[in-house]
Amino acid sequence: MPWFERGYIRLYYEDVGKGEPIITNHGLMEDGGYWSETGITATLSEHYRVISMDMRGHGRTVVNGQPYGFDVGTMGNDFGALADFLGLDRFHILSHATGGMAAVRYAMTASKRLLSLILTDTGSATVPDMPVPAGQAVLDPEAQREAFIMGAEARKVTSVEDWMTYVKANPGPFLFKMAEHPDSERMWPIYEGFLRRSDPVAAGNFMLSFYTDPDPMIEGLRQIACPTLVLLGEFDLVFLGPSEILAREIPDARLVILNGVGHMTAIEDPERTAEEILDFLKTVSETGKSRT
Repeated sequence: MPWFERGYIRLYYEDVGKGEPIITNHGLMEDGGYWSETGITATLSEHYRVISMDMRGHGRTVVNGQPYGFDVGTMGNDFGALADFLGLDRFHILSHATGGMAAVRYAMTASKRLLSLILTDTGSATVPDMPVPAGQAVLDPEAQREAFIMGAEARKVTSVEDWMTYVKANPGPFLFKMAEHPDSERMWPIYEGFLRRSDPVAAGNFMLSFYTDPDPMIEGLRQIACPTLVLLGEFDLVFLGPSEILAREIPDARLVILNGVGHMTAIEDPERTAEEILDFLKTVSETGKSRT
């Protein structure tokens, strides 16, 4: 099992395949298995070297002291630090959700190092607008924050079994399409695996620290100089708006929306997700641009 140690962090990663390097990360309460257990890593590694990290506060990565670095800037800089450790000059980034927030912030200042940037189901603000279910009152920002804090504290003390029971009954905007999927019984064990490989206290502390900035950083997006793929599901209600901002403001961006899919694109439809990623990477290789 490869590890990269830097300061207080012992970062876990997996490294498979040969070719141009792709460094991946993932979303909240996920790990590198988001790409490997859905078969996407195997598909990409037929043509590329795929290096999948478990982010701080997630999976098998361990932070042994403070500062934990559970902020978007530090999380973004972990891309460059891991690339330096592996001796990589330039590389692609493949990200999802919370990981994409760190990836896009990193690209705002380091895009000349990137061969391309792939942002799935994400945005550039770390406090996205949450949709309000029908029939429920709109919460003011303070009440929303209090509810979020309660969820983060609950994550620290709730067993995997109880958490799974709760999210299956209350999948929310991120998991509802997965819950509705006719093949959901295959998908839920992938999600459960993320929880079993993680430290619940670290996950809760991460939640309390990371989601603090509502600024989409428009001027920063305009500085991203590498080809970019913005990919998300049709029913990713949280990130439809933020993805439109990414696609509009990043100078060379391709926007792809997968019909019938929600937030967990790699789990819900790994075949189409891999197909779109490979098509984008082929275009970048042939033209140096996101589109032909």
